Amino acid sequence: MSPDWNDPVAWAVFAPAMALLGALINGLFGRRLREPLPGVLASLAVGGAFVLALIAFFGLLGREAGVAVELWPFLPVAGLDLSIGFVVDALAATFMLVITGVGLAIHVYSIGYMHADDGYARYFALLNLFVAAMLVLVLADSLVLLFIGWEGVGVCSYLLIGFWYRQTANADAGRKAFIVNRIGDAGFLLASFLVAATFGTLTIAEVNAAAGTYAFGAGVLGSIGLLYLVAATGKSAQLPLHVWLPDAMAGPTPVSALIHAATMVTAGVYLIARLSPLYAMTPEASAVVAWVGALTALVAAIAATGQTDVKRVLAYSTVSQLGFMFVAVGAGAYSAAVFHVVTHAFFKGLLFLGSGSVIHAMSGEQDVRRMGGLGKRMRTTGTTALIGTLAIAGVPLLSGFFSKDAILAGAWSSTLLADYGGKALFAVLLATAALTAFYMFRWYYLVFAGGARGDARVHAKVHESPPSMTLPLVVLAVLAVVGGYVGLPAFAFPNAIDPWLAPALAEIHLDHPALWLEWLLVAASVLAAGLGLAAGWWVYERGKGALASRIGAGPLGRAARAGLGFDALYRAAVVGPVEGVAGGLAIGDRDLLDKGIGAGVTSATWLGRLVAVWQSGHVRLYALAMLLGLAAIVVAIAATVANVGGRA
Repeated sequence: MSPDWNDPVAWAVFAPAMALLGALINGLFGRRLREPLPGVLASLAVGGAFVLALIAFFGLLGREAGVAVELWPFLPVAGLDLSIGFVVDALAATFMLVITGVGLAIHVYSIGYMHADDGYARYFALLNLFVAAMLVLVLADSLVLLFIGWEGVGVCSYLLIGFWYRQTANADAGRKAFIVNRIGDAGFLLASFLVAATFGTLTIAEVNAAAGTYAFGAGVLGSIGLLYLVAATGKSAQLPLHVWLPDAMAGPTPVSALIHAATMVTAGVYLIARLSPLYAMTPEASAVVAWVGALTALVAAIAATGQTDVKRVLAYSTVSQLGFMFVAVGAGAYSAAVFHVVTHAFFKGLLFLGSGSVIHAMSGEQDVRRMGGLGKRMRTTGTTALIGTLAIAGVPLLSGFFSKDAILAGAWSSTLLADYGGKALFAVLLATAALTAFYMFRWYYLVFAGGARGDARVHAKVHESPPSMTLPLVVLAVLAVVGGYVGLPAFAFPNAIDPWLAPALAEIHLDHPALWLEWLLVAASVLAAGLGLAAGWWVYERGKGALASRIGAGPLGRAARAGLGFDALYRAAVVGPVEGVAGGLAIGDRDLLDKGIGAGVTSATWLGRLVAVWQSGHVRLYALAMLLGLAAIVVAIAATVANVGGRA
């Protein structure tokens, strides 16, 4: 089937190619280009992809179905269609707008942030490649192509987290992200094998359609759902595979914004949302998804309260917010999860870029205990950071309030989770929302409010960042304010995002309560945000942090700073034993082989060299060897016959 290029929506399939073209130009010729040309080219490539995403969005308005574009056949296998194709529907278009829109802001910001870096062109090549891989992931019409994009963002994250690889800690962080994600990838592959064996296809639309024909709660659907959950926990940093994401702060700050806000970490949420018809048929798997998300949200929020690195606080915050999204997809409130992906991209991208502006002004300082008072000298950064802080805290009328409230309502009203503790999930998320407001007030106060702390010489040099960095902050701040109004509470106001996403998602499994209870749930959400902010103000402004210092010195504070001990647990249970085995093998190799049987090894080495002479690749030498071998066989047979004849 040839694509209908008269349909503007179909043009969206060129978006990954545009980003890939930017990566190729900078990768091949970037070192010959003068700064800031590599950054400008990369930004234009993503800007072009953003224009295509806008065309797709407006072209889909009013349509019930998306547009399928089959490009070319790929690895034809008997009975299994693996053709390369894209699907542009409401879900894909929404993610495209986030990836390219927020990605464009990050690219423009990077032009100033990465000024004079030795790897300037390499950085923008990788950034473009990252966007291209994520676009392939969200546009893929099959699980095979989705997995190609899935692996693409994994490789790009490895390269970008370890971008400054000459520092061992940065290289280690990249390897950690890569290794942990391989565990999730194993789950993806096993699930896909089971899908192929069960449904006879890996085309996503066919899998979703076939899932609806199975019995509600069928065991095979639950198995597939749980295996894809393993994959999602790796990419989206959920328990217990969340440990890579805080260390991902080793890369340049715009990379953190791209990974945490617009691309890789939302891939797990996208996967479950894309397979929502399958998950809607298996309440057991959906319940596991929701509870993994709720526990992750709470654990990461507790860990965030003890972090002192300006970016690491936001990293744990990302893990926690992703937990909210997992609760939403687990509860069957799929559009609420996607809505939170969008608003989170705005305010979390803003917060990360704001922290980068602070690091830039503070000559590389990242410890919040050595900051303070920066809002007076960095008006744009401080003001936009305050907007981002209030948005993620869930303050009414800002974007985070609307999307968080939709998730809380989904957890309360879910029929999928009716027998699996939906009300308890609501309580966990409500407590986490209060903690979120608390640690974000702490973050803002320690960085931008109060008095200056730390090195006076560093504070004396503090200045606002250049326009290339502050303009993206302003754009994202505006989106963090107005972005939530597409998802006003549907029980009382017009809601645009639910009907927009409905054709691409499974039927929402919600049993809405009475109107008065809906308003009560909203009030509870507002109260949680208010209590968290008030607690932060009382501890850090009124109490000058004395109570926080006492708690921080205790076991709870130490546990929070250590991320509740997950890294230590992995080191004791996995890393330590593996290193011990490797050390034992090294000792055996050195002492047993090299010293104990050194003579034998030397003889084996000479024998190997002698045999290697015959492996030259010359046909004439091989023919000679065959002739000599044949002659030896003939002589041996003749001698045997003569010997037998003599005895006779």
